[in-house]
Amino acid sequence: MAKTTPIEFMRQVRAETAKVVWPTRKETVMTAVMVVIMTSLLAIFFLGVDSFFDAFVKFLLSLAD
Repeated sequence: MAKTTPIEFMRQVRAETAKVVWPTRKETVMTAVMVVIMTSLLAIFFLGVDSFFDAFVKFLLSLAD
């Protein structure tokens, strides 16, 4: 494989970056909003699951007394 010079490498990087299709501002905002919503829903779900298991374990431990 042929080695490239740093200048040639920078030219290739610039050429590849020009080919990238960047998302619009609206797409970026919508994606960020969806991430926040899904993260919040998962946090609430796992809070419920954790609370259930906490209560269940405490119940089992109370039977041992």
